[in-house]
Amino acid sequence: MSPSNPGRPEAFEEPLRCRPPAIATVQIDNAEMRATRWDFPPGAETGWHRHGYRYIVVPLSAGQMLLELPGGETMEAELGSGASYERPPGAEHNVVNAGSEPFSFVEIELKGFPG
Repeated sequence: MSPSNPGRPEAFEEPLRCRPPAIATVQIDNAEMRATRWDFPPGAETGWHRHGYRYIVVPLSAGQMLLELPGGETMEAELGSGASYERPPGAEHNVVNAGSEPFSFVEIELKGFPG
């Protein structure tokens, strides 16, 4: 139990946050791929997740991302409109819009490359 709150387990020592969810719209989902458009109002987050496939991100607008990583680490990244990037399967994070403007991207998961 937590020394500062005897009724609360240690795992909950991190401050609780309430962020709005990013909006996920699946555009394609077939045997080979899944394409999802993500829309992030300021402060919105995806929630913690692990990518089961290799994936490509195609930013539709510029934006400031905060990536919360396992172990409490964080990383900041800038999205450039139309500047695509790829990631391997197994990436685990929570993506947060750390800027004051909304941003969007399309994430394309390649189901032939599981992790």
